[in-house]
Amino acid sequence: MDVDIISEEENPMLHRTDVTFELIHEDATPSRLQVRDSLAAKLNKDADEVVIRKLDTKFGMRKTVGQAKVYDTADYAREVEQNHMLERNKIGAEDDAEAEAEPEEA
Repeated sequence: MDVDIISEEENPMLHRTDVTFELIHEDATPSRLQVRDSLAAKLNKDADEVVIRKLDTKFGMRKTVGQAKVYDTADYAREVEQNHMLERNKIGAEDDAEAEAEPEEA
């Protein structure tokens, strides 16, 4: 899987960079988490700081164009992003599980 950055736009108010990327893959379209990990590695960021917003693969093509938000920290991602996007990208899932487990024990 080969990730190429098409454009990057800084958004200092939300502590993030909006990234448009192109992905060349051999087999079926990779999962959102595989793409997130590859993009995070390319940008030298932690996977929890990258939120994949959109993946678009044309029928029969092995090229996917996507959009992602790359935050300065994972905390900024949790503050700004909607809950369903955090769930899709598996960000903060372990923190939520720990927070829900504590009240049950008390």
